[in-house]
Amino acid sequence: MEEQNSSPVELQGLDTFSKLLDSQFRIPGTQTTFGLDFIIGLIPYAGDLISFMFSGGLVITMAKHGASGQVLAKMLWNIVLDTVVGSVPLFGDVFDLYFKSNRRNYNLLREHYGEGEYNGSIWRVVIPILLVLILLFVLMIWLVFKVAAFGWDLIFS
Repeated sequence: MEEQNSSPVELQGLDTFSKLLDSQFRIPGTQTTFGLDFIIGLIPYAGDLISFMFSGGLVITMAKHGASGQVLAKMLWNIVLDTVVGSVPLFGDVFDLYFKSNRRNYNLLREHYGEGEYNGSIWRVVIPILLVLILLFVLMIWLVFKVAAFGWDLIFS
């Protein structure tokens, strides 16, 4: 059954990209969907970093389309939770399969947009969001390096 695209014209590209990341494909014989975010996340260490970059870019694009600071904070929480929990071996992959942070974020923006509360482009919010994403990305690289070089014992001891 093909999903109807009920997105505003301005948001259809974001809808398509978030669907590609989170729910483009279906596991045969089930209703469970997955996307490139899940597939990329299967690559140890690097997959979570790449997924984080895609999700962060999507949030920045959503900010350009008028998401409020409150909506952007919820979006950031979604991608941080997805990245942190998603980085746990095996459990994180199952979590990624069902959490779908990019679709959640798109739905937040669509609801916000539908309520008529968007104000167009809001660069004063985009810059701090971008800085937070860069900081989180650098922290993730540092953690990946530490885990790859010294193992989990160094992090938790």
